Amino acid sequence: MKNKNTAEMTAQELYIKEQRIHKRTVSLSRFFIFVVFLIVWETASDLGWIDSFFFSSPSRVIICAYQMLLDGSLPVHIGITLLETLLSFFLVFVLGISLALLLWSSDKLSEILEPYLVVLNSLPKSALAPLLIVWLGTGMKTIIVAGISVAIFGSVISLYTGFHEVDKNKLILIRTLGGTKKDCLTKVVLPSSIPTIISTIKVNIGLALVGVIIGEFLAARRGLGYLIIYGSQVFQLHMVIMSIILLCIIALALYQGIQVLEKIYKRHI
Repeated sequence: MKNKNTAEMTAQELYIKEQRIHKRTVSLSRFFIFVVFLIVWETASDLGWIDSFFFSSPSRVIICAYQMLLDGSLPVHIGITLLETLLSFFLVFVLGISLALLLWSSDKLSEILEPYLVVLNSLPKSALAPLLIVWLGTGMKTIIVAGISVAIFGSVISLYTGFHEVDKNKLILIRTLGGTKKDCLTKVVLPSSIPTIISTIKVNIGLALVGVIIGEFLAARRGLGYLIIYGSQVFQLHMVIMSIILLCIIALALYQGIQVLEKIYKRHI
């Protein structure tokens, strides 16, 4: 019996070790690919294989970021974009949950509004940007609304669909025991839809950033989207590439933040 337990522990330890090696290998491979890409990019720019005026180089991007850090402008642009994204994301979450619950509570209302939601979700949101500028002017309000418009309709559809995919037998049981629609919502629908809500949140954080950048392209004087447009207009491509890289970092950080919250939630259920 003791030998059997020892064998099982050995197999378990071997599996854990293999998993650690696998994760380490994946992480090192990702880092290696990134470093090789930067070296090839810098070398190609220095040796004239590519035109550094159009493609820039890692060193020029770093110098641009350093200069903007020294004059204090870069943190302002990053902070504005981050603030607008988080506000848009929060409003999308609140409005998405509220509208999805409203549609779930009334089958007739959902039948009436469903075609409109599908059409609005399919509409290219960049087409709305000129209208938003005319209606709301330029500034943060327009940019936040642009961020909301990109994510809200898909969020409502996903959440509403998730609410309707809960176990019907549980709802029948609640009603049989005299439960109200509120009981069905709080005891079955919302708890069962947590995975759907989390997956929708993961999508929305990226879409909110996309919407904010669209808004900043047209209606901003600060933010990373503004830097991209300004840099392209004055042919400072290193500024454009720097802004794009920062957007990638922000998107990754926001997504990782949602994943951390998801892990904390799973530990407490």
